[in-house]
Amino acid sequence: MSGPDGPDGHDRPVVADLAGALEVVETYLLGEAPTLTRVQVAEQAGVPLEVASELWRLLGFPTQSDDDVAFTPLDVEALRDTRALIDLGILGPERQAALVRTWGRSYARLAEWQTTLLADLALESGAGAAETLAQLTDEVLPRVDALQSYVWRRHLVGAGSRLLAVEAPGSPVSRLAVVFVDIVGYTSRSKTMSESDLVEWLEYFESETLGLVVDHGGRIIKNIGDEVLLVADDVFSAVEIALMMTTRGRDDDDAFPSVRAGIAYGDVVSRLGDVFGPTVNVAARLTSVARPGTVVVDRGAYEALSGRVHDESDDSPDSEAGTDSGAPYTFRRMRRMSVKGYPRLNAWALRPNGTVSGPSGS
Repeated sequence: MSGPDGPDGHDRPVVADLAGALEVVETYLLGEAPTLTRVQVAEQAGVPLEVASELWRLLGFPTQSDDDVAFTPLDVEALRDTRALIDLGILGPERQAALVRTWGRSYARLAEWQTTLLADLALESGAGAAETLAQLTDEVLPRVDALQSYVWRRHLVGAGSRLLAVEAPGSPVSRLAVVFVDIVGYTSRSKTMSESDLVEWLEYFESETLGLVVDHGGRIIKNIGDEVLLVADDVFSAVEIALMMTTRGRDDDDAFPSVRAGIAYGDVVSRLGDVFGPTVNVAARLTSVARPGTVVVDRGAYEALSGRVHDESDDSPDSEAGTDSGAPYTFRRMRRMSVKGYPRLNAWALRPNGTVSGPSGS
């Protein structure tokens, strides 16, 4: 749209004013205005330029020419610290690329969101946007920096506790319940919503899901659009989380969307905050075949939950187990299914024997 307003509706003079203020923010964040080229940074840090360039590339930083003055002494210090970690063997060749790339992706997304938030707040103030941004930078960023360090440290404590609890500390393999939860009808519903309403809806889903998962001892690995991947050390906790989410999704008076869930229990490879392996793949496949509002589990979860060993020779569907009054769940054996990578996958539809506890299931 032409005229004095930009495509986002903000006055161009205000945006230009804000651009000038961003230079002040850059100086604040980097300690001082850029005075060094990448060649000078590498020389002062004692790191070969090709090594420094590869690290910056993995971190997702813009590529600079040898003559671009875009660096400060803070970059020199960071490069020295990185070299020290390499020399100590912490960042070996097999870990360096993956770890640095993960750092870059994670912080790039976080920085993008935080910058947008600060800029929007400054622009909403109208005149004096630059002064507002400078004030926000001075008052907000130090607290954000401290909170990010705090959150990281608390997660380190939690990860360390989980690591020490397994039989082989340091091993990337552990026995976990893996849960995929998928929003039912996401594509059709998203087509009828405005962009802002869609974002608000997804943020509500993610926020409510986070609360349910954390309150019941689980950990969210990642949100993938209309799907969430989570894990729990205890398969019973994983089932309670899934049942509460499906129960809330069936409640017409609850804004929580209708969902379906797949759970698999077995050995999982944990790496850089993500999980891998057949157990993860099976959980994803089970979610794709679950009906709306239902929870489907694999053989590992079924045996752990029911206390029974599945007889492979029994290929009859629709058999039920765990129907005695003392059993917490009832299982309905589903027909063996053929899904991608698993031509004869055993699965059971699970439902509770009683009322699901939780905000909307009590």
